[in-house]
Amino acid sequence: MRKKVIAGNWKMNKLLSEAEQFVETAKTKIPNEDKAESVVCAPFPFLPALVEKAKGTDLKIAAQNMHFEDSGAFTGEVSPAMLKDLGVTHVVLGHSERRELFAETDETVNKKTRAAFNHGLIPIICVGETLEQRENNETMNHIEAQVKKALEGLTEDQVKASIIAYEPIWAIGTGKTATSEQANEVCTHIRKVVKTAVSEEAGNAVRLQYGGSVKPANVDELLSQSDIDGALVGGASLEADSFVQLAEAGAK
Repeated sequence: MRKKVIAGNWKMNKLLSEAEQFVETAKTKIPNEDKAESVVCAPFPFLPALVEKAKGTDLKIAAQNMHFEDSGAFTGEVSPAMLKDLGVTHVVLGHSERRELFAETDETVNKKTRAAFNHGLIPIICVGETLEQRENNETMNHIEAQVKKALEGLTEDQVKASIIAYEPIWAIGTGKTATSEQANEVCTHIRKVVKTAVSEEAGNAVRLQYGGSVKPANVDELLSQSDIDGALVGGASLEADSFVQLAEAGAK
């Protein structure tokens, strides 16, 4: 049985004092790790302090992006080696905002995914379609291409350890949520793609999150679906009590 994973993506929000207070509140209230995984994806400046505050608890700290090189002349970038050295466990890759605003491509997502595994980081690989693509019935082909490229060159064990987050772009921060059936339909397709491209075992093992206006009011229905193994949550993860509710839903 696949363990649920709830990840809160803070994006570019909070000050350090607010981030520390969040972790202080949440770390004692989230479910045990053997029941569900709880991950906070925080801005780079907060990572050292939050890793220290979460030490010895079941709360994991993730980065929201990284470069694919270990070091070099890449002003403003952060390497996987740096994240690993800090004690970060997960990293979000290919979020639609990175693709749309910062020129992320399927190729760079693949390079970053392989780099993450080279340094023992768990990638949360984001895929998703625009409203135009959905209306033109291009969703499945688009998602399939993103997934196949992201996983290119990975070993079967690495694919099994990956987390893929399906986030329809039209549902991120809009208040619109894909119905649980729509979300599960795409996640089922992603699982089939992984089974075909990698192996039956990898397809059964890889964990699939849904993201896009997830909140305590709708998380139970989403997580009850056959192929949804967690959630990547934006706005509803900014308050500790709300995040804890989401994490508790994952442990049911």
